[in-house]
Amino acid sequence: MKQFTKVAVAPVFAWMFLAACNTGKTNKENSTAGSVNQQQPAATEAAPGVRLKDDKLNAVYEHYALLTTALIKGDVKEARLAGNAIATGAREIPGGESIGLHASKITATADVEAQRAAYSALSNDFISLAKKSGLTNGRLYIDFCPMAMNDKGAYWISGDKSIQNPYFGEKMMTCGEVKETIQ
Repeated sequence: MKQFTKVAVAPVFAWMFLAACNTGKTNKENSTAGSVNQQQPAATEAAPGVRLKDDKLNAVYEHYALLTTALIKGDVKEARLAGNAIATGAREIPGGESIGLHASKITATADVEAQRAAYSALSNDFISLAKKSGLTNGRLYIDFCPMAMNDKGAYWISGDKSIQNPYFGEKMMTCGEVKETIQ
């Protein structure tokens, strides 16, 4: 009897956990979005046409996009490579010291959850610099997941309006919402 109770209750808790991050979409929209995301891999480069005014920051953004994709996929090795490139590029950016520090933490660990924690801090700093720089072309979206970082919430930048969550990856790919657009 105890075995049956555990089996019957587990799906209910899983459903409640996933429902907690529903962003107002209907069930049909959620299932459609989920199937689209499962069929289409995350972008592996910065969004085409997006260009930050600061060339050095733009170069770092391209690696930031790769880092985001790596974390969406849970790819520790790719995240470390992108983190290393960001740390190197951040040295050339006025005010980029903090970004470089957080990127170095990503490079130094093989734990995806530790990488995601450093990514959260890196993203906050990168968002500030991107807003100051502005864009010469395209749009960047500032996304937010309320459940990331133990329900404290966390931001990230995306070149695509659709949500692909780097904090939970495949577990909760569409958890989050666009909070702001940089144009």
